[in-house]
Amino acid sequence: MDLRIFTEPQQGATYDTLLTVAKATEDLAFDAFFRSDHYLKMGSGDGLPGPTDAWITLAGLARETKRIRLGTLMTAGTFRLPGVLAIQVAQVDQMSGGRVELGLGAGWFEEEHQAYGIPFPKEKFGRLEEQLAIVTGLWETKLGDTFDFHGTYYDLTGSPALPKPAQAKIPVLVGGHGPTRTPRLAAKYADEFNMPFASVEDSERQFGRVRAAAEEAGRGADSLVYSNALVVCVGKDDQEVARRAAAIGREVPELKANGLAGSPSEVVDKIGRYQEVGSQRLYLQLLDLDDLEHLELISSQVQSQLG
Repeated sequence: MDLRIFTEPQQGATYDTLLTVAKATEDLAFDAFFRSDHYLKMGSGDGLPGPTDAWITLAGLARETKRIRLGTLMTAGTFRLPGVLAIQVAQVDQMSGGRVELGLGAGWFEEEHQAYGIPFPKEKFGRLEEQLAIVTGLWETKLGDTFDFHGTYYDLTGSPALPKPAQAKIPVLVGGHGPTRTPRLAAKYADEFNMPFASVEDSERQFGRVRAAAEEAGRGADSLVYSNALVVCVGKDDQEVARRAAAIGREVPELKANGLAGSPSEVVDKIGRYQEVGSQRLYLQLLDLDDLEHLELISSQVQSQLG
């Protein structure tokens, strides 16, 4: 079971804070550092000092880390044109020496689009499908060849399909709860399917749908990695769990029901339940980015028990 650290910087974080967490992620032997792609805070709090751009952040971290994978969960398809996104991600992959992964979603948070003048189209899923076709198609085009795409929403003619990533294939993540279109899209384009903030039972059902869609698409169901994203709140004792829950404005019973919360042994047991239904990788949503002792505890008392 891979453990990856997943941050939500729109809630309030500087680049320096993210760098500190990313370096701790690397030093504590976690597999990867991922971040959300949002420009507006959600819920309570002031969100100060304001948003940081996902791919600018990852470009910086690419030069200041050496081992960990770097990526987005998920880049909003509404934020960037697909040809430009392919260039950005390929460049950051080069800057990192081939450690980048792209999670790409349709975009959903209408208020942040209104706040920063970003168009929020009604039909987002169809656009996402074309974006995935374009981004992966540009990367897969052989050197010296050109790439053309003529869709409903995007039109590319004679693209040199440059630059190329450092990796032969950048892993692409698709995720979500949709019962039909999402599994089909994952089966067609994804290397990993991510189930965000879902119960063991809902994860099992959705993993089953994706596995079936993969078989229908003519690829093995096991050719995808299956993962979950879950909020994390671990403490050595009940008092520490309660303190960490209060720091992120959550209640312990709710966190235990909907995330990975409690003592290290409780969290290891719940991870085992996700593993039993096919989850191979967990993105631990870390909401208090100043609490590095939390990361250390997860590394020493949770990750160490997972082999």
